[in-house]
Amino acid sequence: MKTTTQYIRRFFIAIALIAGSLFTANAQTAEANTNTTDPFKNIKQINAGELNVGYVDAGPARGPVVLLLHGWPYDIYSYADVVPLLTAKGYRVIVPYLRGYGSTRFLSDSTFRNGQQSVFATDMIALLDALKIKKAIVAGYDWGARTADILAALWPERFKALVSVSGYLIVNREMNQQPLAPKAELGWWYQYYFATARGEAGYSANRNDFNKLIWTLASPKWNFDDATYNRSAAAFNNPDHVAIVIHNYRWRLSAAKGDAKYDEIENKLAAGPTINIPTVTISSDFDGAAKNGAAYAKKFTGKYDHKILDGIGHDVPQEAPQAFVDAIVEADGFTK
Repeated sequence: MKTTTQYIRRFFIAIALIAGSLFTANAQTAEANTNTTDPFKNIKQINAGELNVGYVDAGPARGPVVLLLHGWPYDIYSYADVVPLLTAKGYRVIVPYLRGYGSTRFLSDSTFRNGQQSVFATDMIALLDALKIKKAIVAGYDWGARTADILAALWPERFKALVSVSGYLIVNREMNQQPLAPKAELGWWYQYYFATARGEAGYSANRNDFNKLIWTLASPKWNFDDATYNRSAAAFNNPDHVAIVIHNYRWRLSAAKGDAKYDEIENKLAAGPTINIPTVTISSDFDGAAKNGAAYAKKFTGKYDHKILDGIGHDVPQEAPQAFVDAIVEADGFTK
């Protein structure tokens, strides 16, 4: 009788163990599927250079790396639809919050809240070093395109290919002092606003409404909803956001100084370096008269293609994710 009872007990214990294992496996699978479906819910953090960077890391760990860079006033969610399309093709995708956005923070309270163009590039080199990534494809729009251009121009050994919305955006501050036609100047109204104390105070007090207005002006045919905007707007609550944005635009107009330790890099950028890695540039309705890419085509001396997207505004990866992915795949293919 005792033997029978022991067998029965062992039987139910075995059943319980199997059930527990199945539950754990199912839970792990569910978690994996959740992360695969929405890697943006699993923001990682890493110390890199002056920053603790918040970033998305999705796709196979050994896949070819794609570094995606957002602009202003946007954030990593510009790539919410791009990331799964790339990971499905076997790419590992890194999408960092730039300094002044989201969960990215300065490691020291005493660090200059610098928004000049070179620091975003050195931030990304520091990030790749911290992640032990030797080489990547880099793609971006707005601030992200400028940063991608700089990376490709000055660190070509670290980048396999480039996708740049609006083409060649490296700033020459001396040339930036030259006036534009009145209609063109009107498009940059916010730069002049930010150059004033009133503009800084206004942006600080009204950044949510201000940035929503920029979204509308930069992409007039994009019918984004409040949920889409609010998802990105959370990134503007970063404690350094206003300081970085204001310094970025004042620096471009020579209304604010940069950091002398970046002078060597800035001098190289002021010379207008060409980009010799394989590149695809993209233009949209936002680019106006420069839509055909002719103004900057000669800056790209490697294998090159230019895409024109009609009916699309400034946030190309969010408005036309498949076209953006296709451009990355094409640029990557140039290297084979």
